[in-house]
Amino acid sequence: MKIIRSRYLPFKGFSAINLLGVMFVHPGVYLSNELLNHERIHTAQQREMLFVFFYIFYFVEWLIRLTMRGNAYRNISFEREAHGNQRNLAYLSSRQHYAWIHYMRRRNLKGNRKP
Repeated sequence: MKIIRSRYLPFKGFSAINLLGVMFVHPGVYLSNELLNHERIHTAQQREMLFVFFYIFYFVEWLIRLTMRGNAYRNISFEREAHGNQRNLAYLSSRQHYAWIHYMRRRNLKGNRKP
């Protein structure tokens, strides 16, 4: 994963953003192992969905989550998988394809816990 330090991306309030497998991060942000792992999980998600379908599905799910209780961004299945496993640095070596699907269930939204 290529890393680019930028003053413009990501948007205000975020430390990093992964676009097409390239991580954009603000100049002063510390690149912890957890942050890198979080973005690598997103890269795996993007690849398995051929990038374009990842962004379409991400946006549609975000729109749906806006109508639900809680933080729409944090409740997106892709984010729930990445946040739930960012501390497990070995996660990607055992991750099954389309693992994010298991994070779509509404009953697991509170606290972003694994199913």
